[in-house]
Amino acid sequence: MKTKLKSSLLTFSILLTSVVARAQQSYTLKEAIDYAVKNHSNVKTAQLDVLNASAKVNEIKAMGLPQVNANIGYTNNLIIQRVFIPAKTFDPNAKEGDVVAAEFGVRNSGNAVASLSQLLFDGSYTLGLKAADVYKELSAKSLTQTKQQIAENVTKAYYGILVNEERLEILKLNMGRLDSLFNQTKALNLQGFVEKLDVQRLEVQKNNLSIEYKNVERLQELSYNLLKFQMGLPLTEPVVVTDKLSSVNLNEFLPENETPFQYGDRIEYSMLQTQDRLAQLDLKNQKAGYLPKVFLTSTYGYSTGRPQFGDLITKPWFNAATLGFSIQVPIFDGFAKKYKIIQSANAVQKIKENFTFLQNSIDLQVKQGQITLKNAYETLQEQKHNMDLAKEVVRVTKIKYEQGVGTNLELVNAESSYKEAQNNYFATLYNVLIAKVDLDKAKGKLFVE
Repeated sequence: MKTKLKSSLLTFSILLTSVVARAQQSYTLKEAIDYAVKNHSNVKTAQLDVLNASAKVNEIKAMGLPQVNANIGYTNNLIIQRVFIPAKTFDPNAKEGDVVAAEFGVRNSGNAVASLSQLLFDGSYTLGLKAADVYKELSAKSLTQTKQQIAENVTKAYYGILVNEERLEILKLNMGRLDSLFNQTKALNLQGFVEKLDVQRLEVQKNNLSIEYKNVERLQELSYNLLKFQMGLPLTEPVVVTDKLSSVNLNEFLPENETPFQYGDRIEYSMLQTQDRLAQLDLKNQKAGYLPKVFLTSTYGYSTGRPQFGDLITKPWFNAATLGFSIQVPIFDGFAKKYKIIQSANAVQKIKENFTFLQNSIDLQVKQGQITLKNAYETLQEQKHNMDLAKEVVRVTKIKYEQGVGTNLELVNAESSYKEAQNNYFATLYNVLIAKVDLDKAKGKLFVE
């Protein structure tokens, strides 16, 4: 019995551990990003596009391989065609102009032929192979772009949760302090040392703080749902974030700590380079349309014709074979190729213009990101200072109130100012984190595989 009991307890413990592990999935920011870039639906869709691009490459390569076809046919000539032969061919004494109608062919005929065609030369085919490989590369870069977008969304959602956690902790401390003050004031009121109005003011402050706490709690729940959505997790699955704001070194956000960047670090720029290569190959492909195409052709098969259907099976068939080549020389197509070449050349020129525009856009985004981050960082320092000052004002005002040299209204106003300073601080802190994410994205440093 003891052995069975121990076995049952061990099994239950293992099951309980498994359930708890599933119920409490914890993620650092890096782990959340890693999970998202592997499991998000958009990533899986982009991966399918890469597979399709690979299949497209093989499809184009197949055009240069031997093309073999087989054909088996049977024909029943219900009414046999007739040919008309001059009667003198068979009878010299026949009248001039007389003809003899003779059946041409047999009622039943069959054939079985295998044909082979091999492309020997086609300028467009060689360029098409190169273009297919470049297209595959473009699909891979598109996948990277999707991952970068997901990494950005996950990072912003994760930071939102961290900021809200800090807000909830501060609100708890405020509520505890205000509860203590409310109870003290209420006791003093019962003893006749303070007015009931003083108690009511603190009660209003206490209720407002409680409402704010509940609102932030609901906002936090929404933030978790947003994070799970950005990660590609079911919204019903519990998630715990393990990083803390204290682990984020805000001093690294200072301008002097910024790393240099190159345009090629941006996936959009890299994709435009690939598109330029595709456009160049398309232009060459259009020009190659003036070159001839050479094919090797060969056939081998059997055929027969018999008056009776059964003879097709019992009588022998006759074989035949051919071997040759063909050359297709384009001569005149109504200037279609000429205008296709003009369109391709214009596409190449448009991409060159896009390079200039994209470089200017990246420069603007980086400069804007640097200024936004600097402003947010400096504002954060001021908001931190204001919050510390407001906290000190609350402390001093509370001492004055307890010693009877301050008023309840001063204390309530000090608490309100402190809460406003806290809200301003956390709003600015979130702005700093988001500004850093946007700057890293502008530099192409946010997510690198």
